[in-house]
Amino acid sequence: MKTPRTPPAGARPRPKPAQAAHISLFRTAAVVGHAFEEALKPYAVTATQFNVLRILRGAGEGGLCRNEIRDRMIAPVPDVTRLLDRMERARLVDRSRGGSDRRLVTTRITPGGLALLAELDGPVDRIHKRQFGHLGADRLRALVALLDEVRAGGSPTRAR
Repeated sequence: MKTPRTPPAGARPRPKPAQAAHISLFRTAAVVGHAFEEALKPYAVTATQFNVLRILRGAGEGGLCRNEIRDRMIAPVPDVTRLLDRMERARLVDRSRGGSDRRLVTTRITPGGLALLAELDGPVDRIHKRQFGHLGADRLRALVALLDEVRAGGSPTRAR
């Protein structure tokens, strides 16, 4: 029987490939996310709020209900209602109740929210170019495809 080789004192064991990928993915997400949050700070908006505004801009004039927003968000948040409350107080979104079903509340982006997104389009493009531009379009497409596979856990139908 072969005995396992012990690393020298003080040496870290080499992570398995899946562990190394996990660590690298989380470190990259932290670096990219922090830089993105810092770019948004002067505009007094968080990355989560930016994501909601982006979702609502894409939804158009019809808006979306809270659960539709929640389902489209990049990262889950514990209380979408409170998030929307804060954004409504900041006049970035507007909510209104449906006609026959008063339980249905539709959220729409306001002109102020649209103006903020328009102001952010340039800075967001610049941060994306700084973080990813050196990879080129083909490598970015390959990266996105690999990340889709990771999220799907091997099943392309589960990727979000």
